[in-house]
Amino acid sequence: MDESVALSATPPTLAAPDWPHPPTPGSLLLRPVWKDGAWQWRFQRNCALRPGQVLGMFAGFALTSIVVAVIFWFRGVHLVMPFTGLELAAVGAALLVDARHAGDYERIAISAEAIEVEWMRGGREGRAVFDPRRTRIETQGRGLVQLSQQEQRALIGRHLRPDRRPSLARDLRRAVLLT
Repeated sequence: MDESVALSATPPTLAAPDWPHPPTPGSLLLRPVWKDGAWQWRFQRNCALRPGQVLGMFAGFALTSIVVAVIFWFRGVHLVMPFTGLELAAVGAALLVDARHAGDYERIAISAEAIEVEWMRGGREGRAVFDPRRTRIETQGRGLVQLSQQEQRALIGRHLRPDRRPSLARDLRRAVLLT
């Protein structure tokens, strides 16, 4: 055996198969990524502000509200202060609920061996693994995309616009056929 051939031999790598259709212009639903031998999608919430920016915005809002309440207090209108406290408590609670879901995401990976779905909702992680040959992928109108196999099921597409979910279901079915 030729020694140069034996030294240059490398294990075969899985090349990314061609995705059957290009993304549509202006589409928010991107083509999947070929990574680690699987088609992968990742969807997450659209958070326009970082947590530090939200905290700064709330601090400015609270300071302004308290200054206005103090001005009314000195003018003899004492009921403004308790309502300002209620207002700040309500807005603070809403921002805490929003912050709890800031890291929510869904990840779908489709390979020849498995369909893996991972998600984070409100700080709780979940994972489901399906056999691609026995999994049904369906959507009801503009509802969430459902992956089901016997008694196991996962609902995905929470972070997509409802009109994009049927397209996601079609793309997932294509990926199963391509693997």
